[in-house]
Amino acid sequence: MGLKMRKNHCHSVALKVNEQMGTKIGYTFIQSNRAWLPKALALWIMGMAFISMSIYRGMDEENKIRRKEVLGSMCDQRARMLQDQFNVTVNHVHALTILVSTFHYFKNPSALDQDTFAEYTTRTAFERPLLSGVAYAPRVVDAQREQFERQHGMTITTMKSEPSPIRDEYAPVMFYQEPMSHVKSLDMMSGEEDRENILRARATGKAVLTRPFRLLGSHHLGVVLTFPVYKSKLPPRSTVEERIKATAGYIGGPFDVESLVENLLGQLAGNQAILVNVYDITNASDPLIMYGDQNQDGDMSLLHESELDFGDSFRKHKMICRYHQKASTPWTALTTAFFLFVIGLLVGYILYGAAIHIVKVEDDFHKMQELKVRAEAADVAKSQFLATVSHEIRTPMNGILGMLALLLDTDLSSTQRDYAQTAQICGKALIALINEVLDRAKIEARKLELEAVLFNLRAILDDVLSLFSEKSRNKGIELAVFVSDKVPEFVIGDPGRFRQIITNLVGNSVKFTERGHIFVKVHLAERTMVKTDAKDETLLNGGTEEGACRSGTGQFNTLSGLEAADGRNSWDKFKHLIDAEGFQSNASIINMMASNGGSEDVTLMVCVEDTGIGIPLSAQERVFMPFMQADSSTSRHYGGTGIGLSISKCLVELMRGQISFVSRPQVGSTFSFTAVFGKCKEYVFEDIKQSKSEDLPLGFKGLKAVVVDEKPVRAAVTQYHLNRLGIMVKMSSSIKDTSSTAKNGLTSSEDKFQPDIILVEKDCWISGEDSGFNAQLLDWKPNGHVFKLPKLILLATNISKDECDKAKAGGFADTVIMKPLRASMIAACLQQVLSTENKRQAGRGVPNGSSFHQGLLRGKKILVVDDNGVNRMVAAGALKKFGATVECAASAKAALDKLQSPHCFDACFMDIQMPEMDGFEATRRIRQMESKANEQMMNGGSSVDGTAKRDELHLPILAMTADVIHATFDECLKCGMDGYVSKPFEEENLYQELAKFFKSKPLSGA
Repeated sequence: MGLKMRKNHCHSVALKVNEQMGTKIGYTFIQSNRAWLPKALALWIMGMAFISMSIYRGMDEENKIRRKEVLGSMCDQRARMLQDQFNVTVNHVHALTILVSTFHYFKNPSALDQDTFAEYTTRTAFERPLLSGVAYAPRVVDAQREQFERQHGMTITTMKSEPSPIRDEYAPVMFYQEPMSHVKSLDMMSGEEDRENILRARATGKAVLTRPFRLLGSHHLGVVLTFPVYKSKLPPRSTVEERIKATAGYIGGPFDVESLVENLLGQLAGNQAILVNVYDITNASDPLIMYGDQNQDGDMSLLHESELDFGDSFRKHKMICRYHQKASTPWTALTTAFFLFVIGLLVGYILYGAAIHIVKVEDDFHKMQELKVRAEAADVAKSQFLATVSHEIRTPMNGILGMLALLLDTDLSSTQRDYAQTAQICGKALIALINEVLDRAKIEARKLELEAVLFNLRAILDDVLSLFSEKSRNKGIELAVFVSDKVPEFVIGDPGRFRQIITNLVGNSVKFTERGHIFVKVHLAERTMVKTDAKDETLLNGGTEEGACRSGTGQFNTLSGLEAADGRNSWDKFKHLIDAEGFQSNASIINMMASNGGSEDVTLMVCVEDTGIGIPLSAQERVFMPFMQADSSTSRHYGGTGIGLSISKCLVELMRGQISFVSRPQVGSTFSFTAVFGKCKEYVFEDIKQSKSEDLPLGFKGLKAVVVDEKPVRAAVTQYHLNRLGIMVKMSSSIKDTSSTAKNGLTSSEDKFQPDIILVEKDCWISGEDSGFNAQLLDWKPNGHVFKLPKLILLATNISKDECDKAKAGGFADTVIMKPLRASMIAACLQQVLSTENKRQAGRGVPNGSSFHQGLLRGKKILVVDDNGVNRMVAAGALKKFGATVECAASAKAALDKLQSPHCFDACFMDIQMPEMDGFEATRRIRQMESKANEQMMNGGSSVDGTAKRDELHLPILAMTADVIHATFDECLKCGMDGYVSKPFEEENLYQELAKFFKSKPLSGA
């Protein structure tokens, strides 16, 4: 029925996968428009070309504007300087008019004559550098002409040196500067334009200019500057008539415009990048050039005009400037535009390439999606197949092992019991093989998760040693464990997986070791790494070493005296760790843990050393590969599947550690791994002591013992186990030294170490040093008193009956402590030897024995829900061992009917995978029924049977399934279950789950 249900589930999974593969995959914008990518690239190139041209034009226009601004600035500067210099000259001429008016007309008689005027104007000529000379012409009316000519001895003439015709008035030159002697008696009003200028000057009272003309002598273009001279002071706001009436004459002089501009440009010789032309634009239609050659080559495309104000409101002048040379090619704009175009082209190509790459990646992505869907379908099918195989194999195995366990609880003959036990061992071996294969499958599917629970690491190591104790004794090899006192007694992690790793490594060592020893050592990883030197680093992962540490007797200082592959476990380095840490009792270890709460994690180093056949160098590289062994003969001779180490490697990595090995053929192998565990919080230590600590008696605390062993490593292991029982230990290398030490302890006042027990290693006893040892102990009578002799106990890996009788005859106790040593076994042996069997203190851990188990569920009624009849019988039989009354249901619906309120069940074991309704759904419905009942009670109602109940209804539901892949603890909690039990049932696991909900009752109260 379950197989059919799984087939239907696989079919639904396949349909779902097909739907996913058939779903149309959405495309991105780029991929959906992939045909437009070349067109987009062409548009991009055209756009970048347009942008580059626009930038070129913009920068070129900026250059032109800047060039125009520079031209305007330079032209305005020159116009302003020309105008300023001209105004300076006009001001000096004006000052000269005031001089003539003051000394010629305001003085009587006149203080000014030709000689004085000529000398003064000559001396002050530097103030008028642009005037060729100055002259003064008085105003003479026609009625005064004859008198003026007689008085000054001159004839008024015209420009042509002819007597001036009769006019209303004249302006003959009377005073002149020496260079202008040729204008003496010349009538300044004889020319029509000159007459107009003179009349305009006296009417305005300001300087006036003539139109440009060629000056005599220099032939430069120039103008005549005329300024009126008044014979009386004028009011501030005089009228034209007042000014004409007060006019006494005129001062004038030729103004050399070309020289003025040349001097100006000479001052700016460093900036002669422009051409300058000065024009008289009084007649706008016919401008007259005053300076410059308007036909000179230059840049005619850019001109700038600057207005000139020479003080004559009638005459208009301007300056026109242009560059000597045309503008050069704008390389900056050109290169900028070009590089921008190139960059844009590259960006476009990159974007195009990226888009093409995106399209390709998306195509590949869609292909990968299709492959992923198919891979997921295959993974789902594989996982479902594994779940099905697991369930279908483990379900009958649960019936086989369960029925065998029930059979062994009945009265059987010795032969029948032997057959049943053999079948049970084979069944457990088959389950272990199935678990390994399924673990490997879960690791490959990445569905293996670790637990995080509190566990006793030392107890697990003792349990693992007990599994291989019989095999090790039969082979005569030493099997021992040593845990550093710095290692916390309780850690948080996955005890099952840790046990699995240790079991795999120790099991391989036992399988491949025929002589010597197997040594399991646990230390803090930090302390171990401190002691690791450069040489030791070369030994990891299959390295070899040339030499090893030997003792003085020619043997190696190892557990058994045989050479080990990894010298780091030799006594030379092992003793440093022991000396640095010292040995502590069980209680001191717990106290040390409670005080050390600095870090939340602890990293442990675990080493498993053996002196077996080793691993061939050619096979060391593939040791951790699954289903791989050293050679084909290994599997036939030793057996095994070759997946234990690969699973161990994966588990170590899940524990955030690493695994490595050192192996030497025919010498042995040492596997080392690190694992990270959580530390226990301080406030839970009291609970730990009461509930989870080892079941070790406290009655041995304070006893003193001497360990006689010539091998220091083996002696340290024995001391470690005795210290766990609270026994103080001293070590001795021989029986003679022990006898001497014991006597000295009895007679010396300084050292009063009187041993209660002397544990002698079998090797030391049979070495010939036992002669007279017991007799010497019998003679211990210091000061006339007889002291109690210490008990002699023999330690042995294996011992024959003859050797045992000989030991008893030599004074040894009847009980021989057999190896491998475990604290619980040593305690039991010491109780026999010291006659303390009935004085053992109440256990601190979980009590053992069927009587306690029978009282766990006494009076409890348990409902078992499973569709498989054999599973129901097995579960019912296992629960009845704990004293429970069991009722079974063959389906989830039947269970729901039985659990309708009110019901009398105290707990329920629910199978997860059942037809019609699985255990998850059944649990959800049970929780819904409980929730409704609790709400009724909260609202003041009563229970269905009429009795009011204050406690909320909650039936403990434990999942049970053979599906070790999908039925995880998290899924069980999610649907409302309280625990999880895996098939086939283990009595200890079942007990641990039940103990969470029920406390054991003594049978006497039944």
